[in-house]
Amino acid sequence: ILRATALSQDPRAAQLELIATQSALRLSNINATLRPAISIASQGQYQSDVASIPISLPGVTLPRPSRDTYDAHVEALQPILDPTTGPRRNLESAQAAESQARVRTTLYSISQSLNTAFFTALRAQSQVAELATTLTDVEAQLKVAEDRVKAGAALPSEANLLRAALLQRQQLVSEQDAVRRAAIAVMSDLTGLRIDPSTPLATPQFTDSVPVINDSVFRNRPEYDQFERSLDVLQQTEVANKAQERPRVSAFGRAGYGKPGLNVLRDQFETYWLAGIQFQWTPFNWGSTARDRQVTELQKSIVSTEEKAFTDLLRRNVEQDIASIERLSTALADDNQIIALRENILTEARARYSEAVITSADYIDRQTDLLVARLTRASHRSELAQARVNFQTTIGVEAH
Repeated sequence: ILRATALSQDPRAAQLELIATQSALRLSNINATLRPAISIASQGQYQSDVASIPISLPGVTLPRPSRDTYDAHVEALQPILDPTTGPRRNLESAQAAESQARVRTTLYSISQSLNTAFFTALRAQSQVAELATTLTDVEAQLKVAEDRVKAGAALPSEANLLRAALLQRQQLVSEQDAVRRAAIAVMSDLTGLRIDPSTPLATPQFTDSVPVINDSVFRNRPEYDQFERSLDVLQQTEVANKAQERPRVSAFGRAGYGKPGLNVLRDQFETYWLAGIQFQWTPFNWGSTARDRQVTELQKSIVSTEEKAFTDLLRRNVEQDIASIERLSTALADDNQIIALRENILTEARARYSEAVITSADYIDRQTDLLVARLTRASHRSELAQARVNFQTTIGVEAH
């Protein structure tokens, strides 16, 4: 939930809708090319000479074009057959999908930042919980030492040593509280949620099984959708380039008013019109199409190599995650045994201290040994949960 919220709260998430709007506008422009293109133009000119017939006949005056000409007209061009329209639409859609996939890939990097902040806070929370159990014990033993000092059965240093140990543990609690608050502040900023620093965090629950690692388990990562979209863009580009080689047919019409009209020998203003069919075809372009096709194939190879390199990187990262999971699972089993032994030792030390057989320093040493073991186990638990979440993040699976 936190990851989905963080992805939706990132300002870059708005780019998905912006890209879709951009693409819709471009598609509208492509569709507009199927409608008549209407243009209006006018021109007036005077020329130094005009065409004439160098023949002189008695009693006959040959017409001669005027040196000043004027023309105003409306022209329309209506595509009838344009094989590039469909490929251009497909290319635009493919480019929009690639851009959106690129945004999703960028947003996915937030997952790792959120994982780090969450488990930093969780680790600090577990450290505080372990430290809190020792504070009560030290306070109880400090009261015993103070009673002994008052009774003259112990030196003041016995109580002072316990006071110093108590202050040190309180310092550690304050430090871990600060670490937890800072990590939760980062989580709040990433998700846009107001997370109360006092809210306890729950350790994610996982199954012990790890899926068989092959290339197919990585396909949930958004980068693979980006690679696929990039190849689709290249494919649609190749189709669009081929479409440029095909013939295009358009109907055109023109209506105007000028001097002269269509009869260049008439020296007066008149209206005119004309219409026809236009055929365009470029069957030979000096090998440009073939070279464009080669460029596209090379770019496809580049995308394929990038995908393979990314898969290799994920495979290496997964191997590290699996090794960490196995190491920490074994370490936790050892931690439980170590803590059980340290608790027995501390129980014995507590009894001996109550009988004044050992000093406060000896008791604090035994308690510190148990505290370190508990802190280590708490750290290993958080690290194991983080390793499992990192594993799921690496293969593109949502953690719960």
